[in-house]
Amino acid sequence: MTHAFEISSRPNLPGLDWDRLDTYLNNQGRSLDANVAPHRFSAGYGNMNFLLRIDGENVVLRRPPLGPVPPGANDMAREFRILSHLHSALPLVPNAKLFCADPAIIGAPFFVMEYRPGLVISDEITSDTIEKWADPGPIGRHLGDRIVGVLADLHAVDVDACGLGDLGRPDGFIARTLRGWAKRAHLSWVDTTPPDLIALLDWLDKHQTTQTNRSTLIHNDFKLDNIILDPDTLAPRTLIDWDMGTLGDPLYDLAVLLSYWTEPTDPEAMHQLRQMPTAGHGFPTREQVADQYAKISGRDLQGFTFYRVLAALRLAVVFQQLYRRYETGGTDDPKYANFDTLALGLLRFGMDVANGHHF
Repeated sequence: MTHAFEISSRPNLPGLDWDRLDTYLNNQGRSLDANVAPHRFSAGYGNMNFLLRIDGENVVLRRPPLGPVPPGANDMAREFRILSHLHSALPLVPNAKLFCADPAIIGAPFFVMEYRPGLVISDEITSDTIEKWADPGPIGRHLGDRIVGVLADLHAVDVDACGLGDLGRPDGFIARTLRGWAKRAHLSWVDTTPPDLIALLDWLDKHQTTQTNRSTLIHNDFKLDNIILDPDTLAPRTLIDWDMGTLGDPLYDLAVLLSYWTEPTDPEAMHQLRQMPTAGHGFPTREQVADQYAKISGRDLQGFTFYRVLAALRLAVVFQQLYRRYETGGTDDPKYANFDTLALGLLRFGMDVANGHHF
């Protein structure tokens, strides 16, 4: 589907104070076009993105979501730095133009980046996109190949050459990531600890891997709807959503991608995710994706089950955090109301992966 807009006849939208923004940009020597109403991109559960016109150019203003933000998440300064340095090394990454650390302007730190229009596919592929598809092979096979190719290209970036060699703390990345998600899990389930969470954390503790892969730049939330595509050829145009980017183990990035990758025989929780349309359209399986990545990157996938289970824990905690935002009044979006049940199902699926019932 293409980016959806929430159009307002008034300049101010939730999360965007038009007057303060206008004043701030004027002080920066920039001009906000007051005759072009802002549009909010409506997709996703995380950061808020607004299409604006500044200095005669369409741009995207990006800020954290409304309500409480988990520690370390939605880091606009980190994302601006990554975009600023990575754009020249990986042209798929949009160029960042302006960063504002002052939350008093629109209620949170934000940055402005170039706008690249295109097709965004999240939970379904529209009939219009399918009708345009002229190649003889399945559209899902083509998209799967493109996804793996972009991930491998990302992990091949020379971080020192592009000025990101000191981003994050790559030493001990996996152990620290496990501790972080375990802590977030206990904070997210405040009343009772689900039995599958106890079992999952116990399994991860007993099977914790020692990182042997050379650290690379990783996206940390790599999936199909973070790749903007050419509507006609489905060629990648842009790789977005870099607020969690860091230096770390590339196999974790692959595992995060596969945590969203639903297959036809998966349990209901994986189908309720509605993140990528990989259960149909000829998409490769998770195991085929992993094998293709290993072939392109030359990386050994021995011990990959640990990464898969860790990514499953991460995803379950993310949806429980979203539910807590709903429960505490941070959002009234009814889609969030059943995320606690979904999170429990994802914990159960994580144990299925740990026990070898699913890849």
